[in-house]
Amino acid sequence: MTERRVAIVTGGARGIGLAIAKALARDGTAVVIGDVDEAEARAAAESIRASGGQAAGRRTDVTQAADAKALVGAAVAEFGRLDCAVNNAGINLPAAPMLDIDDEAWDRLFAVNVNGVRNCMRAELTHMLGAGKGAIVNVSSTLGLVGGRNSTPYVASKHAILGLTRAAALDYATSGIRINAVCPGPVKTHMADVFLKGNQASFEEVRAAMPIGRFIEADEVAAAAVWLCSSASSGIFGQAVTIDGGWTAV
Repeated sequence: MTERRVAIVTGGARGIGLAIAKALARDGTAVVIGDVDEAEARAAAESIRASGGQAAGRRTDVTQAADAKALVGAAVAEFGRLDCAVNNAGINLPAAPMLDIDDEAWDRLFAVNVNGVRNCMRAELTHMLGAGKGAIVNVSSTLGLVGGRNSTPYVASKHAILGLTRAAALDYATSGIRINAVCPGPVKTHMADVFLKGNQASFEEVRAAMPIGRFIEADEVAAAAVWLCSSASSGIFGQAVTIDGGWTAV
């Protein structure tokens, strides 16, 4: 019998992260959800178990290297191994031009979006190097590929994630570890609501700009992440898989 794979998903209590955690579980993977909201992480894990999957939830502040290390340790302690990781935890700020973003908000966003991914990758890579294999998927954005008005810190952080992904993929390409990224286009999540401040007219403006005439679904992003975690993508290293309904093709 094939041994069940084990994955961790950060920011897995809601939105795209939760969709990824559920998709991995449906694919037969045991999932450990790390999220700064412990109650939501545990509730998300319980919802997966209620559907017949294996999951655990743990409070994880990705800005703390010790928390990232503990999340990897929890996965190994709970399920005996770690095969793949999806670094999804991230935040956004309300839309504003660069000069209107204060230092505290800027630093907080980079602490989560960039340093958080670095902290998690370090912990994951340390374990995977010992195992001689693994797959890491970082969640960037189409705004990691192009610019965007009134979103300078988010755009810069998502570009940085792709830099981390590509450089680290080359560092460990001969170690049995694959590192890639997904770049979701507009998905109507809580994070999008924060950026657009709940303005329905803004949501409709974004939707109208989509070549496919609708927002991307979180499950569509999840499908790409699951594929990148699987042996079906064994030749994919250092790539940014874009799921944007043609938004960046215009």
